Amino acid sequence: MACPRTRSRTTAIAAAVAALAALAPLAGCANPSVGSARDDPDAPVTLTFWHGWSEKSEVKAIDDSIARFEKLHPNIHVKAVGNVDDATMNQALRAGGDDAPDVVSSFTTTNVGQFCSSGMWADLDPFLHKSRIAKRKLFPRTLVDYTQYRGKQCALPLLADAYGLYYNKDAFRRAGIRRPPHTMSELKRDAAKLTVRRKGGGYRRVGFMPNFRLYQNSPPRLFAQWGPRYFDGRGRSRLSRDPDTRDYFRTTNALLKAQGGYRALERFRTTFGDEMSSQNAFLTGKLAMHMDGEWRGLMLQQAGAKFHWGTAPLPVPDDRPGTYGRGFLTGTVAGIANSSRHQNAAWELLRFLTTDTRQVVRFSNAIHNVPSTRPALKSPRLDADPRFRTFVHIARNPHSSAEPPTVNGGQFTTAFQDFGYDVESGKVRDLRKGLRALDARIDADTLQARN
Repeated sequence: MACPRTRSRTTAIAAAVAALAALAPLAGCANPSVGSARDDPDAPVTLTFWHGWSEKSEVKAIDDSIARFEKLHPNIHVKAVGNVDDATMNQALRAGGDDAPDVVSSFTTTNVGQFCSSGMWADLDPFLHKSRIAKRKLFPRTLVDYTQYRGKQCALPLLADAYGLYYNKDAFRRAGIRRPPHTMSELKRDAAKLTVRRKGGGYRRVGFMPNFRLYQNSPPRLFAQWGPRYFDGRGRSRLSRDPDTRDYFRTTNALLKAQGGYRALERFRTTFGDEMSSQNAFLTGKLAMHMDGEWRGLMLQQAGAKFHWGTAPLPVPDDRPGTYGRGFLTGTVAGIANSSRHQNAAWELLRFLTTDTRQVVRFSNAIHNVPSTRPALKSPRLDADPRFRTFVHIARNPHSSAEPPTVNGGQFTTAFQDFGYDVESGKVRDLRKGLRALDARIDADTLQARN
């Protein structure tokens, strides 16, 4: 069994990589403790639920959810512990004992491969079967795919994140652009038209900045518009064999060139404020279009944006206009600790949080994330703001995709990100050769993790 290496959720890939490197030697490869699924779910019990939410409104939404559950199950008391990252959770699950959690959650879908293959998260298929829940009917396909690994369903989706396009309607109107772009060529044209330069040099506003170091611009998020397949049937990286990969990087390079080139745009990027602050570049008008998740809408409303804004799906390649409406999906996943001695009671909590339509909708409305079940996505109780509904439609689109879970978590994403930095900065002279080297790096990392 490979020794799992984890990373906590951050908005910066670099911070995640640093945390991964620091924690990996400490984690150890101890076998996870094994609990029991023979408990009586109707007996009095106290469950411990570990989650990663820390913002006041999010914690309140979790606590409210637990209160609703406890009202339905008066014999089960739930102790919630927030702001827990994957590294802390994994160490506790390996150690087991009374202090370990019963129900666990993670913001990192790419770590599901580790959760399943390590045996730290329990197989949920027996619980689903017992409760007569048909997972592929209840959850969208992509969400089922990123909550299992090699046939083992060790997690369920607990709300989702969808990525789309935010655009400044006032800037569009002044530029004479009637609607958001649907194709990549339209994106390049509109981005150039919306870019405003200063007389003394530099920019006042950029149309759309594709730089991979910008906020949420991790390469896989825009690459989802091509519908990539990262691995072949044997689990080997196939990025160099897929012509879409080359088209993707040619497209991002063309976007850079159309607006002044990488170096000029990167200098402008360094003037941006923090992503989650009042100095966010889209909020302050330095970006006319921006890729972001559904949560940004609530933040724009709370900040009182001084311009009219809208949302739309991200553009798609010119040769596949029929897939417009797709996007990148990720989200929170939750499961049962294999070390829990109260797995049947834990299942009652997990089932309520992830499959109860009314609960999923209420939680979605409370923290402004996308619902994760088909009935909840169609619920009339769901937030009716059309700008939020854009992301609901992206989540429902059959072409939308996510990164695949792997045995070594998001390590292939880190490699892809590093390669993206080199491509956009001009360090990769031969794209085909560079992609072959990227495949070799990803395959070597995967082989090491399996041994």
